[in-house]
Amino acid sequence: MKLKNIFTLAIVVILTNIAVSQEGLPIYTDYLTDNYYLIHPSMAGAANCAKVRLTARQQWFGHDDAPKLLTMSVNGRIGDSPSGIGGIVYADKNGFHSQKGAYATYAHHIMFSRSEVDLNMLSFGLSAGFIQYQLDETSFLFDGPDPLIDGIVQNATNFNMDFGFSYQFLDYYAHATVKNILNNEGINKDPNITSNLRRYLISVGGVLGKYGSPWSYEPSVMLQYRDATEEASIDINAKVYRQMDFGSLWAGLSYRNSFDGAEYISTNTVNSQRLQQITPLVGVNYKNFMFAYTYTHQANSVVYTNGGFHQFTLGINFGCRRERYDCKCPAINN
Repeated sequence: MKLKNIFTLAIVVILTNIAVSQEGLPIYTDYLTDNYYLIHPSMAGAANCAKVRLTARQQWFGHDDAPKLLTMSVNGRIGDSPSGIGGIVYADKNGFHSQKGAYATYAHHIMFSRSEVDLNMLSFGLSAGFIQYQLDETSFLFDGPDPLIDGIVQNATNFNMDFGFSYQFLDYYAHATVKNILNNEGINKDPNITSNLRRYLISVGGVLGKYGSPWSYEPSVMLQYRDATEEASIDINAKVYRQMDFGSLWAGLSYRNSFDGAEYISTNTVNSQRLQQITPLVGVNYKNFMFAYTYTHQANSVVYTNGGFHQFTLGINFGCRRERYDCKCPAINN
C-alpha cells in the first residue's frame, strides 16, 4: 500500500473514532456483563437486587492517547413500589477529544402475571442528563495561525434524553431504546454533523436450559442504527451459564458486524471492508459480587493496530428482595 493511501486510511480511522466518541456514552459490549441498564433505561430497578457496576475499557495498549472509557452505574427499585431509579456517570477520552456525562433515570414496571412467580413484565424508562465535550487545540498551531483553530481547549455542554421500554416474559426478553432524542447545538464548529446524535437500539433474546440442570444458554441479538449517518450494525451474542454453590460462572462470545462498508486502495485495487469485531467474555457471580473481563478483536482487513480492546467490569448487588421469579433470567433473578 502506498504511503499516501496509508495516510488517508489513518485519517479515516482517527476521524471514525472521533465521531464515535462524540455520540454520548459509546455502545460497546459491556451490556453483556450483566449491565443492560447501561444502554436501556427501562431496566432500572427491573432486577430483584439493586446493582452497582464499574467498567474500565482501554483500547490499543502501548499507543499514546489511545481511547479509554470509565463508567459507573447504579440502579434499583424504590422500596416495594413498581418504580425504579438509576444513575450513570462516565468519562470517555479519545486523543484530543474527551467527554464526560451524567444521567439520572426513572423507570416504571407493570406486572401482568398474578404473582411474581411467573415473570410477565412491561417496563418503561426515561433518562435525562448532561454531556460535556472537550477538544484540546493547544498543540494544533505548530505551523502558525489558522482561522479555523483557536488554539484553546474548546468546551460545549449539551442536555439530552433517552427513552425505552422492555418486555420480560418468562425466559425471554425484548428491549427498544432511543438514545439522544434531542438535537444538540452542535460541536467542533460542524453542527450539520454533530447536532443529531440520535441512535436506535433493539435487543431480543432468551435463556434456554433443561429444568433442574445447572447449565443454561442465552442467545441474543442487538441492532443499532445511527440516525444522522444512516449507519446500522448487528451484534450476535451467545452466553453459557453454570450454576454453582457460590453463584454462577459464565462465558460468551459476541460478533459485531456493520451493514455499511468503507472503500480503501491496496496494490492499485479498490477494496471494501465493514466493521467486524469479535468479543469473547468471561465472568463470575460470587454471592453478591460480580467480575467480568472482555476482549474485543477487530477482524477487519485494515486496522489501526493489531492490539485489541480490554475491558474489566466489577459489580455488587445489594438490597435484594426475597421473591425470585421461576425462570432462567439472569438479568432479573440476581
